Amino acid sequence: MNSDGIKVSVSTEPLNTQQACDFAADPANGAIDMFIGVVRNNHQGQSVTGITYDVHETLATAEFMSICHEAQGVWPLTRYFVSHYQGYLPVGGVSVLIAVSAPHREESFDACRYVIEEIKKRAPVWKKEHYIGGESAWLPGHSLVTEPEEPTVCCGKCGAHG
Repeated sequence: MNSDGIKVSVSTEPLNTQQACDFAADPANGAIDMFIGVVRNNHQGQSVTGITYDVHETLATAEFMSICHEAQGVWPLTRYFVSHYQGYLPVGGVSVLIAVSAPHREESFDACRYVIEEIKKRAPVWKKEHYIGGESAWLPGHSLVTEPEEPTVCCGKCGAHG
């Protein structure tokens, strides 16, 4: 899904950092910040072998787009690439990829952080961890029946969030 300087997707193909940078790049912007989420080998004392991501594609892409539009309202002239993997990933696999360009580094860092924090809170993405020994467990995640909380990550410019 594309919209004025925003490209969001859910993918079953490996996520591509060069594609993210290429989309986010803008000759007027002097900074590109990236967040690359990868599967780690442990969680709460358990050895993890991989994670299966289940994503409600239609709702997730709409939420990604909404989050990016919100961020553009706070940090004008920014561009966004957001993609989340769907399916099984082994340790080291890239699960989420965000690239944000802005005129200056402070805005790109702040906007990128805002996007990932809001995705973690609001996007309909669920994780099933797989452990050594063959066990697996779904982790607590986003609920489709509750309203999202007020954003707690703040730009620091409006004074509305302490």
